[in-house]
Amino acid sequence: MTPEELSVQVSALTSEIAGRALDTELAAWLNSAHGPLSDTFRRLQATCEAGVHDGWLCTREGGGIRYGRIFKPADHLHGFSVDVVDMESIAGPHHVHPLGEIDLVMPLSPAARFDGHGAGWVVYGPGSRHAPTVSQGRALVMYLLPQGRIEFT
Repeated sequence: MTPEELSVQVSALTSEIAGRALDTELAAWLNSAHGPLSDTFRRLQATCEAGVHDGWLCTREGGGIRYGRIFKPADHLHGFSVDVVDMESIAGPHHVHPLGEIDLVMPLSPAARFDGHGAGWVVYGPGSRHAPTVSQGRALVMYLLPQGRIEFT
């Protein structure tokens, strides 16, 4: 698995969500069309796990969290940036999503939750805010940020 493979996978997904409102309807659609039992989910999780294992994902560490922006916003990603974090029973830094945030939750521990959600997609609308929290184990979370916009508070 390579960063190029992840880029192709994310590009295929963002082509389907480009221009859609970041809201509960999008979250429901993502979980229906690309949820934990889908090929899309399984391929993304396998690529992210391999990337962490091989050292090209989550290349930074701070405060007990491994993280990293693997792709800046780009046309082939339909204006989304891509970050992946590796968290285990910890809260991350509080931040605001000026344009929203789409999260793919990939538990590595069976009971792991991200902001109370198990495996699948979580969508935060424009102007939302949170301190991202993984509880009950370890999870990888892939963040898709429109125009790469995030404001740490």
